[in-house]
Amino acid sequence: MYTICFVEDEVDLANLVKTYLEKSGYHVISFTKGNDAINYIGNAVDLWILDIMLGDDISGYDVIKAIREKDSLVPVIFTSARDQDLDKILGLELGSDDYITKPYSSKELVLRVNKIIKRVYKSDASKDIINYENYSINTSKRIVLNNTKEIKLTTLEFDLLVLFLKNIGKGFSRSEILNDVWGMDYFGSDRVVDDLVRRLRKKMPNLNLTAIYGYGYRLS
Repeated sequence: MYTICFVEDEVDLANLVKTYLEKSGYHVISFTKGNDAINYIGNAVDLWILDIMLGDDISGYDVIKAIREKDSLVPVIFTSARDQDLDKILGLELGSDDYITKPYSSKELVLRVNKIIKRVYKSDASKDIINYENYSINTSKRIVLNNTKEIKLTTLEFDLLVLFLKNIGKGFSRSEILNDVWGMDYFGSDRVVDDLVRRLRKKMPNLNLTAIYGYGYRLS
C-alpha cells in the first residue's frame, strides 16, 4: 500500500481529499502546518502533495526544499490557489512532478496521483499486498485470499477490513468508522457498524477483531 503525505491548511478540503485518496486504496497522512510536515520528513512516504500557501510561516516551497535534501526521487504534487506561470516554473525547478490549481476536483487529483504512482512504482506490486495471519489482501485488485481460496467481501466489508489493517492496534469509535467507510455525509444509526463487523468476522474468523465496550473496535 502506498503512503501519501498531504499538506493542506484548509481543514475541510484536507479531510475531503484524504477520504477520496483512502477510498482509492492509499494510506494518507495529513498535515495542516508546514513545520509538522518538515518534522515528518525521513519517514517512509511514496508521494507528497503540498499546498504552496500554508497558514504558518513555512510554505510548500520550504517543505519541498527540505524533502529534496533527504530524497531527490520521491514524487511531489504542488497545489495552489494561484494560477501563475512563475509558481509552476518555481515548483518544477524545486523538483515537483505536477501542479494543480485550486479549486480542483478531488477525483482529478486522485487521477493525477494514480498516474504518478503507476509511472514511478510500476515494478513494485508488493506495496498492494497486506498479509495478516493466513490472509493475503490485495488492496488494488480488492481481492482477499485465505491461503489460495478467495473470500468474497462486499465493498463496505473490504473498506472496513483495509481500515483496520492499516491501523493495527488502534481503537476506532463507531463514528470514526462511519466517516471512513460510509463517508462523512452518511446519516443513520451507528449500529450499522456492528452489523458490518459481525459479517466480516463471520467471513474471516481469524481476524483478531475485538470490541471496545461503549466505544468501537480494534484489530490486533
